[in-house]
Amino acid sequence: MSATSGEIAENLVRVRERIELAALRTGRRPEEITLIAVSKTQSARKIQELYEAGARHFGENRVQERESKLAHLAGLDATWHMIGHLQKNKTSKAARLFSSIDSVDNLALAEKLDRARGEFNAESANTSLAASEPLLAASGNRLRVLIEIKLDPEPAKSGADADELPRLVEGILRLPNLELGGLMGIPPYVDDPEDARSYFRRLRALRDAMRAQLGAEALPVLSMGMSHDFEIAIEEGATEVRVGTALFGQREGT
Repeated sequence: MSATSGEIAENLVRVRERIELAALRTGRRPEEITLIAVSKTQSARKIQELYEAGARHFGENRVQERESKLAHLAGLDATWHMIGHLQKNKTSKAARLFSSIDSVDNLALAEKLDRARGEFNAESANTSLAASEPLLAASGNRLRVLIEIKLDPEPAKSGADADELPRLVEGILRLPNLELGGLMGIPPYVDDPEDARSYFRRLRALRDAMRAQLGAEALPVLSMGMSHDFEIAIEEGATEVRVGTALFGQREGT
């Protein structure tokens, strides 16, 4: 059942407590973990309530849904993540509406985002545009992207194959308007969260192998873990977790 206003605030407290305990179990600092509230299908009112309770990062699956909520969330100083599969014909809008694209899985998509972000930055130098589009992503800086690695073997699932990672990293690092933050991955759904541990370890190992080539400061972000398994993901090195149901309750119709 969808959570009420008071329940949303309570849920945020509980999720943060769980993040803290998971971090401390492995000798990490809780502030190292960024909580992304998955706000897809949620109303602007509920997003506002969660923001007022203290959430600052939100994740949307579709460009058009983010766009539809703009006018209702004008006062939020929040960071918006695109966490769903991004179609190439949506890159221009995505580069303007989001602070981070967390689901880049091919170089052609990255190149289109780079061009779109560059165009947006150039247009935003015009003060009239800045005044007319105050709700869009901050301009004048690079757009953060994460490379999504395919962890779920189902053909319908998105993500780059692991053996494509070195070429993808090399290509994205050359793009002037993108900032490569790290990796994202979604394992197959399993009833027992412990069964997801091996997938999280694999993603961390891929990141660490790239770091060995690029330097210890490269690719700091590991975005992995959702409502049912984020504690395991944190134990395995997640720096960002994407939580929806544990904050907002079950979506209507689920």
